[in-house]
Amino acid sequence: MANFSPPSSGLLLLEDGSVFTGEVASPGTRFGEVVFNTSMTGYQEILTDPSYRGQIVVMTQPHIGNYGTGPEAAESSRPWAEGFIARQLTSRPSGTESGRSEGLVAYLRRHGVPALQGLDTRAVVRRLRERGALRGVLTTELSDIDRLAAELADFPTMAGRALVHEVTCAAPWEMPVPEGTRERCHLAVYDFGVKANILRELAARGARLSVLPAGTSAAACLALEPDGVILSNGPGDPEPLTEIVGNVREILAAGRPVFGICLGHQLLGLALGARTFKLKFGHHGGNQPVRDLRTGKVAITSQNHGFAIDPDSLPAGCTVTQINLNDGTVEGFAVEGRPVQSVQYHPEAAPGPHDAAGLFDRFLDGVARA
Repeated sequence: MANFSPPSSGLLLLEDGSVFTGEVASPGTRFGEVVFNTSMTGYQEILTDPSYRGQIVVMTQPHIGNYGTGPEAAESSRPWAEGFIARQLTSRPSGTESGRSEGLVAYLRRHGVPALQGLDTRAVVRRLRERGALRGVLTTELSDIDRLAAELADFPTMAGRALVHEVTCAAPWEMPVPEGTRERCHLAVYDFGVKANILRELAARGARLSVLPAGTSAAACLALEPDGVILSNGPGDPEPLTEIVGNVREILAAGRPVFGICLGHQLLGLALGARTFKLKFGHHGGNQPVRDLRTGKVAITSQNHGFAIDPDSLPAGCTVTQINLNDGTVEGFAVEGRPVQSVQYHPEAAPGPHDAAGLFDRFLDGVARA
């Protein structure tokens, strides 16, 4: 392989040997699984979603960064994406908020997230759709492609990677309901990489929240006497998380209402005896159509996941409630006769459409009846 050396340029090398060159937006070198996101806006929410731990994100929207960044758009305390790629990154934001927002390029540099622009992102996305999500290395510092390829070959695939303990909170903490809101219930939220908007949506509906580290035992969770339990989103493969799956199984045996979201949906399925599998290139974006099989209604949803539940492995008493209209994968299931349900997508959006926000109301209504 030829070396690549222009000092103002960087490269993306994929495990199949493909090399894409671009301009440096933010310096650095990171390895990860390369995925594409089809959202047109919400780039800061994407960067700060802990579910992107271990992944390099390629945006399909060509112009990214137009409105800058700000604390109100952060889904966690820091960016988690390993790297960021767009056709064009806007360094000087415009719009009504631009006077007090930080430009995206400055934001990426401040947080040490390597980024490239000027790549043929359409070609990258076509390669990922054909070959599936691939391991890759984004670098603005190294030019020896043979050496990079050797290191990339030793980098672990996403299948088998347990990442939740890298993103979860260090200690339990409490989130009260907002001032002026009547408290309806107390929920325990397992933080597998929870997005801030999940917590905001629940608190705004009157739920007092106890947010728990991912490794919290079922006994410690149940000792809080929550009215219900939320299993949050998060990164990585659910199957290696056997201890967490065991905790979920104990919580189910205690009869508590449970709502799983994204990774939490997969962990709930595993606890009930189902299997999960790796999707070819995953669902990442804010335009995924989902049909509710009970009502026939279609919602446009925000999604970010690379694994799914095998519907044929769900045990008796579990009913698939929603499917993805693009590929038919399971987007939701419920346990018959019990207040236990889950969805593969993100009802809190951030970014994305708000079609599914009513799921929080449905779960809290079920908690009240339990």
